[in-house]
Amino acid sequence: MYCKNCGHFVEDNQKFCSNCGASVSFGQQAYESAKSAFQSAENQLDNAVNDFRGNQYQNPNFQPRLQTDRSLWMYILLSIITCGIYSYYFIYKLAKDVNTACSGDGQTTGGLVQFILLTFITCGIYAWVWHYKLGNRLADNAPRYGMTFQENGTTVLMWMLFGSLLCGIGAFVAMNIIIKNTNRICAAYNASVFGY
Repeated sequence: MYCKNCGHFVEDNQKFCSNCGASVSFGQQAYESAKSAFQSAENQLDNAVNDFRGNQYQNPNFQPRLQTDRSLWMYILLSIITCGIYSYYFIYKLAKDVNTACSGDGQTTGGLVQFILLTFITCGIYAWVWHYKLGNRLADNAPRYGMTFQENGTTVLMWMLFGSLLCGIGAFVAMNIIIKNTNRICAAYNASVFGY
């Protein structure tokens, strides 16, 4: 096989390229390929949404205001009305806004394509991981905007896992935490970029 970093030939049993030192293990290659595929799919989805919305997104310097009025009740209501389709749009938009507001922190919140595929492959476990990582990312980025959040990924995960024993209400409490913290981060981002 060949190193993806420098193109140098590498024996199949080697874990690192002898020329540049990059990891060439099968697991790393699979991870990089999957990451590239997910990013490509998300970019195509973004382009489709932007084309649908109109020409304002064709300006490369255009910065949209992030949504700050998400509501658990609207999430539930619209998800019921659309037979669950809105919940996927909600995840797509939430991940996009969080990635914008928290850019530069060295993390990326997986988008809709990654969420759907990995949740399906892992029989739902990835959805818990996604919410856990999102809760931690929001808590970690709060100080950037002069805030602190008491809830983090562990709080979200505990509500999702143990709260499911309370007639499934825990998942809604966890989603409410994520919605509330995302709204606060997005409002702070809008204030820092647009002045209000």
